Amino acid sequence: MKIAILSRNPKLYSTRRLKEAGEALGHEVDIIDTMHCYMDITSSKPSVRYYGQALPKYDAVIPRIGASVTFYGAAVVRQFEMMGTFSINESVAISRSRDKLRSLQLLSRKGIGLPRTGFAHHPDKIDDLLKNVGGAPVVIKLLEGTQGIGVVLAETKKAAESIIEAFMGLKANILVQEYIKEAGGADIRCLVIGDKVVAAMKRQAAEGEFRSNLHRGGKAEIVRLSPAERKTAVDAARTMGLNMCGVDILRSNNGPVVMEVNSSPGLEGIENATGKNIAGMVYDFISKNAKPHRTRTRGKG
Repeated sequence: MKIAILSRNPKLYSTRRLKEAGEALGHEVDIIDTMHCYMDITSSKPSVRYYGQALPKYDAVIPRIGASVTFYGAAVVRQFEMMGTFSINESVAISRSRDKLRSLQLLSRKGIGLPRTGFAHHPDKIDDLLKNVGGAPVVIKLLEGTQGIGVVLAETKKAAESIIEAFMGLKANILVQEYIKEAGGADIRCLVIGDKVVAAMKRQAAEGEFRSNLHRGGKAEIVRLSPAERKTAVDAARTMGLNMCGVDILRSNNGPVVMEVNSSPGLEGIENATGKNIAGMVYDFISKNAKPHRTRTRGKG
């Protein structure tokens, strides 16, 4: 098969692994810089152009769209879909999962476990907002934050009020969530492909840190999931409409709760922690599901 990886950096571990794994299986794999693609939308034959030439017909694309370029990246994926190319994650599903507030609302509607979460526009609602999520300590998140950036733990009511007022003064959109103390600074990254959790790792925050992201010094190790955790991860992926994603779960006293669903999960940490060939599994899924003009294998949430 002829497959394109949409990635801005060919040197990233995930991009390199996907190219190597695809070529090892006999596929022809090109890495395409998403931001250098441009689209012929007015033509009766939609195309994607790249450095002055129309790109060839691909059987499938693997989007590795960074959060900072979601809008343009999703438009490029959508253009490939218009050309009849199969994308492992549909453009609308990528956009849906990147909107943190919308994601939580969709997950809530499907009855999937979540931390209590508040969202408000005006500072005069702060007191009630904090009360409804269970009071301090609380976690305050910028809607646009990634990899733990823009996530703050406020340990007291006064600290929470000050942080929320500061963010709101900067016109930033924020979520306020209950702090799951019993998780002990650890979360579980579940890698979902199709209707199955193919790998999972526990990420433990560094000493003195509550964010477990590996980019922030967290440590990863293999973990055994409960049936409820597996079901939660698969249900969350299905709700977002994603065929491949990372679902981040916390172990709470009320069962598993979803923190985030990531449409472009990194492969390095989870491949190293589990010893599994996740990149190869991506191509197994594509080989079984890629058909011309097929853009969706999941229902929408």
